[in-house]
Amino acid sequence: MAVATETSGLETRSTRLIRAVRRWACIHKWTSLVCTAFLLVICVTGLPLVFSDEIDRWTTPHAYEILPADTPPAGLDRLVAASRRMYPGQIISAISLDDAEPQVYVWMAPSWEALKADPKAEHFIRFDARTAKVLEQSPPSGRRGPHFMDLMAGLHEDLFIGLPGELFLGLMALLFVVAIASGIALYGPFMKKLGFGTVRRERSARLKWLDLHNLLGVAVMAWTCVVGATGLMNELSTPLFALWQRTNVQAWLAPWHGQPVPAASELASAQSVLDTVRRARPAGVVTSIVFPGDETGSPHHYLLWTKGATPLTSQLFDPVLVDARTGQLAGTVGMPWYLRTLEISRPLHFGDYGGLPLKILWAMLDVLTIIVLGSGLYLWLSRRRSPLERRLRQLEEDLAAAQPASPLPGASNPPSSLAYP
Repeated sequence: MAVATETSGLETRSTRLIRAVRRWACIHKWTSLVCTAFLLVICVTGLPLVFSDEIDRWTTPHAYEILPADTPPAGLDRLVAASRRMYPGQIISAISLDDAEPQVYVWMAPSWEALKADPKAEHFIRFDARTAKVLEQSPPSGRRGPHFMDLMAGLHEDLFIGLPGELFLGLMALLFVVAIASGIALYGPFMKKLGFGTVRRERSARLKWLDLHNLLGVAVMAWTCVVGATGLMNELSTPLFALWQRTNVQAWLAPWHGQPVPAASELASAQSVLDTVRRARPAGVVTSIVFPGDETGSPHHYLLWTKGATPLTSQLFDPVLVDARTGQLAGTVGMPWYLRTLEISRPLHFGDYGGLPLKILWAMLDVLTIIVLGSGLYLWLSRRRSPLERRLRQLEEDLAAAQPASPLPGASNPPSSLAYP
């Protein structure tokens, strides 16, 4: 009676294990199949994006005049005046300041209305920050020819279809994380009889690729989880920033609602605005100045984005608002937790917080992930009779034929017959 009870309990545990493995196998199969092709595109395009700064330095002329190290900057007002002389009648939408090289980008557009209707109407003039010499400029129409890095970024971020593409790729990232979790759940039972990292080279090509797929998948597991989760967060950036603008920003700007918008002649100078923020935040680094009128900012304020000066804070940005008429500091709009999470996820996603060595490591892990995805696709395309189904059926037959006096060994652990042959 005791033997029969023990055998019955063993069969129950084994049956539960079989059901669990079937469930995880189904989840892993379909989440992987749905997202693999798109993840291959993301991984391939992500390789050059990891080295975007280095590629930009190689492809963009960055030859500057050799000047003494203590040469003072030309001043933003001088650059603004030069830009308006070059394109009279156009508006200046923003100024980007480079904290690594002596250059400043001035962004212009035909009008705020034109820019709102078509963000690509914007064009830039790149100045030497010390001499105000024009180093480069994009076509005034804002329509540049196709650029390799632009193509890679467009495919990686939204497949060139905007917000729907971002949300779709976010869903693919979520499926990727689920596929990783289900793959981890399957690895133990199916590789129980083999040593960790075993690749059975003497067997069929498909079996060798299966072992390699499992090994590399486990090896890059932690990295793929991080990249998948941060990729999901990055794809939500557009709706998250829109939520922030509709809630925090609009609430902060409520006192100015209904007030007349300052004319261009009434605006405080860009240099005075920059000096105001630098005095208020001497430890911060100003990266850009958005002029009043941009839909991402305020019609009554300059919006300046600042970041920290240390490696740990260099990816954390804060918005500072300056009164457009007086040039006085108006305050800071608080950044909610979800935007802080987004800011932290970006450097983790591309590995751009640890210099070139970390980028090389990120690229190597990216290549391994491409191999995992490609091998998984190959295993599915070359499938015959599923080894999983064959092994599960064999286990079920063994359970049915088992005698009460001979309980199955190893009942407390995943059955060894779940391992691939």
